[in-house]
Amino acid sequence: MDLSTRIKQVMVDVPDFPKPGIVFKDITPLFQNVSLSHDLVLAMADEARKLHADAVLGLESRGFLYGMPIAMNLGMPFIMARKKGKLPRSVYSVTYDLEYGQSTLEIHTDAIAPGQRVLIHDDVLATGGTAAAAAELVRLAGGIVVGFQFIVELSFLEGRSKLESYGVDVVTFASY
Repeated sequence: MDLSTRIKQVMVDVPDFPKPGIVFKDITPLFQNVSLSHDLVLAMADEARKLHADAVLGLESRGFLYGMPIAMNLGMPFIMARKKGKLPRSVYSVTYDLEYGQSTLEIHTDAIAPGQRVLIHDDVLATGGTAAAAAELVRLAGGIVVGFQFIVELSFLEGRSKLESYGVDVVTFASY
């Protein structure tokens, strides 16, 4: 059975979360399936290897859960992109629009070396706003975005179109 089918078999739809009318795609059952998680990390690492990245940047918080194992598998640094105020040292910050308001994403100013090739990883591609903000952080630091990678894509929200403007691969492993 292919990886996409296996992912979809364990995902859980949660109706009316976080608000009425929303069907939340819960990835947490993936963590309880050791074999699937292992295969997913290997597949994501294989895709990342093709991009010749030097580092993996994971988005808070669920992007940390597979981002770090991908980086470890590839023998490269892992960079945390966190919400405002969570990092203790000097940071680059990017504020971006959400459906209802704004949010700010940050990385340490010494997290990315000039010219470093960075893969941006998160669990779900929805509108693409957070991933686009992460790409701007990479550029602020002098790095180069070589691709975006997600476990799941909610294609009806059209986030891919926002990221394709960066001219790099957008890789997903299951799509709804």
